[in-house]
Amino acid sequence: MDVFFQMPSFVTILDFVGTFAFAISGIRLASAKRFDWFGAYVVGLATAIGGGTIRDLLLDVTPAWMTDPMYLICTAFAMFFVILFGKYVIRLNNTFFIFDTIGLALFTIVGFSKAYTLGYPFWIAIIMGSITGAAGGVLRDIFINEIPLIFRKEIYAMACVVGGLVYWVCALAQMDDYICQIACGVVVFLTRILAVKYKICLPTLSGHA
Repeated sequence: MDVFFQMPSFVTILDFVGTFAFAISGIRLASAKRFDWFGAYVVGLATAIGGGTIRDLLLDVTPAWMTDPMYLICTAFAMFFVILFGKYVIRLNNTFFIFDTIGLALFTIVGFSKAYTLGYPFWIAIIMGSITGAAGGVLRDIFINEIPLIFRKEIYAMACVVGGLVYWVCALAQMDDYICQIACGVVVFLTRILAVKYKICLPTLSGHA
């Protein structure tokens, strides 16, 4: 008997949830800038697939959204979510931060896992995880004419690096894949939350004439 439906893997589920979360973060900011529906969708889509597209091109594989329309559909659902609950999503100042942090954590897992599964060394996997997590946010901020978070004093991409290191250590300890992935995501999420809460940031370079 042929199987017409195959349960998605844990990483695939995380990828779709991350797509939804990141798309909401982009659409939410686009709404605050009073973009029209199409413009907001484009910003949300760029936020959701931007990092993964760059990662896949560097890994020499076809970008996932070009073979699976679910990424476009997830972004559309995120768009409708913001439209239906816009009164709450747009006005709450911490909404963007929450969804952005969720997307950052989940996409770091997806990026690291994909590169590591393909046989790349851990340091490449950490870079791919960081690109997957942070690059979409860079595109989003450029589209809405803001300084990207990655270039500000906030801990952003460094949270991805820390999470990637935790994933690698767990993998070295021969823990189950899903435990490595959960540990990575939790560390990225908590690192970002605690860094913002306690105003932890990296030192800045100061130029002297």
